Amino acid sequence: MDEHRVQYLKDLGITAWVRRERIHAKPATGATDAPHLGVNGSRENGIAVMGWSELEQAVTGCTACGLRAGCTQTVFGVGARQAEWMVIGEAPGADEDRQGEPFVGRAGQLLNSMLAAIGLQRGQVYIANILKCRPPGNRDPKPEEAALCRPFLQRQIALIRPKLILAVGRIAAQNLLNTDTPISRLRGRVHQLGGVPVVVTYHPAYLLRSPGEKRKAWTDLQFAIRTLNGGNG
Repeated sequence: MDEHRVQYLKDLGITAWVRRERIHAKPATGATDAPHLGVNGSRENGIAVMGWSELEQAVTGCTACGLRAGCTQTVFGVGARQAEWMVIGEAPGADEDRQGEPFVGRAGQLLNSMLAAIGLQRGQVYIANILKCRPPGNRDPKPEEAALCRPFLQRQIALIRPKLILAVGRIAAQNLLNTDTPISRLRGRVHQLGGVPVVVTYHPAYLLRSPGEKRKAWTDLQFAIRTLNGGNG
């Protein structure tokens, strides 16, 4: 492991194991390995060079936004790490917090059905959230929480290199696209995130409450397929 990566991990409060002969002098007085770092160049750059195991370790140990203290466990993400499709939701709920996996429970079952309807199994896509920790009472993520967690998601996207991102729900879509545009106006259009096309649809939890909107979600999924295949008409 090179010296730059060791320093990046140290900035994140993570102990990196290195060969004894690579250990150098102690840091100057006043240096710190506290993980409570803001969204600055050092933190973002450190996350941006991590592999999967380092990234998952960093998420597990992160306390930057304060949510970790109130949740059972972090919810890193699940699925194929070379997936063409990446599904991004809002934040873990109670079921996800207990199981450590995104989109479980009734909403997860509906998401599985939505994917199956377009010929995809859950294990063929990668599923993650804007936040890795459950907000208390399932409230919406605060902007500062989403900002602190975003480098983790960005690194997941960079590692997976999906051909399409499906943003499910208003919160996920608005955070990913950095907009306050209503979901009704985000649907049916191809957006871009770092060169990756993004298609927006409703959250499965919303569809459970409003089953009459499922037809619109099906339209969104068909639109996503056309987008992936090179057309958006």
